[in-house]
Amino acid sequence: MLQEKWVKRGISLKALQHDEPTQAGKEHKLVVTVQQGIADDKAKAISKKIRTDGPKGIQAQIQGDQLRVTGKKRDDLQRIIQILKEDDFGLPLQFVNYR
Repeated sequence: MLQEKWVKRGISLKALQHDEPTQAGKEHKLVVTVQQGIADDKAKAISKKIRTDGPKGIQAQIQGDQLRVTGKKRDDLQRIIQILKEDDFGLPLQFVNYR
């Protein structure tokens, strides 16, 4: 039921991390954490994927909990988006400020 509410609000289920439910009397408790941003190891893996499979002239920078990808051509950026959507990094990717 909780997952249905998250999907209805437009939040990806990949952003949720939960433990095993614990019993507290007659009720069961489930601790759910929402992941915000990209972890350092995931950001390094994504930037490495961009360097190896992406076209030349594309740069990826890790800025805190975000990954910024810059390039001169719009077609190159669209290709990077396709490459990243094909692979599953275990987290929801959001593409913003596309120019």
